[in-house]
Amino acid sequence: MTEKLKEQIYVIPLGKVRRAPRWKRSKTAMTDIRKFLSRHMKSEDVRLDMGINEHIWKQGSQNPPSRVRIRAMKFEDGQVQAELAEE
Repeated sequence: MTEKLKEQIYVIPLGKVRRAPRWKRSKTAMTDIRKFLSRHMKSEDVRLDMGINEHIWKQGSQNPPSRVRIRAMKFEDGQVQAELAEE
């Protein structure tokens, strides 16, 4: 992998996910996380770790968490990798 340029921890609010239909909430949350990281890290190539997916879907598709804490790392080739931040 190439050299790391930037590492940041974000607390991403997911309250607006509640506006989506019940059966689409966790899917919408994953999409919103990608959009948030794309906007804040200024890159279109965002890769999410499986731990994020498992954390969002842990309580089913209808009840995702209201916020999630994520560590995002941007590399010099423009790729952003995200994983759950340890508490």
